[in-house]
Amino acid sequence: MIKCCVVIPVYDHEHAITAVVEGVIAQGLPCILVDDGSASSCAAVLDTLVAARPHQVGLVRLAHNQGKGVAVLAGFQRAMEQGYTHAVQIDADGQHCVTDLPKFIALANQHPEAVIVGCPIFDASVPKSRLYARYLTHVFVWINTLSFEIRDSMCGYRLYPLNAVMQLTRTQRIGRRMNFDTDILVRLVWQGSGVVNLPTPVTYPSDGVSHFRLVMDNVLITRMHTILFFGMLRRLPGLLTKKLGKS
Repeated sequence: MIKCCVVIPVYDHEHAITAVVEGVIAQGLPCILVDDGSASSCAAVLDTLVAARPHQVGLVRLAHNQGKGVAVLAGFQRAMEQGYTHAVQIDADGQHCVTDLPKFIALANQHPEAVIVGCPIFDASVPKSRLYARYLTHVFVWINTLSFEIRDSMCGYRLYPLNAVMQLTRTQRIGRRMNFDTDILVRLVWQGSGVVNLPTPVTYPSDGVSHFRLVMDNVLITRMHTILFFGMLRRLPGLLTKKLGKS
């Protein structure tokens, strides 16, 4: 059996985070909040949540905003220190369906070495521009892994085997901001981790707060795809051997 917690990176989501935490606790899972340099109003809400449930809610506080990737990995490090083998990453804005957490856990118990990746089922709240942009990233990911194993690399709802993540971070630098989700997943596949896709409902977002920076984050994502492409070329013989072995 795996030992799992939930890691939630938080940056100024004081209006949504309480409901998210309560939803996680209702599913019987402890959570680690990572305050990624939030304003004092959000920091106060996080302190209240920890004070109310000190045995179920932990807190990692970063001195200033460093990006989603840095926050998630800081939460994973704390989870490892506390003896967890796996961690679920979930967003703080309420867009993910916390009642699906048992499905993630069940799949992880069946496939403890794999990443269980949320595959979004979007409702009408998703902006069309974001939806179309996802398909472009999907194509790049399929090229860079030479497979359709990853159905959606941008969903921030997934369960990781922590040993595989820590092994990866010891040798490679992972995207620090909105490029994190795709970057780490492609690199974990390159490292040999399996992927299990789990369809899950996604809405956009419950508190109306998005930290996606249209220009800067698109630049980072474009740079990431370029780096991953050349990384794929270096790994091409191994990826082809793996692909042929599965056929």
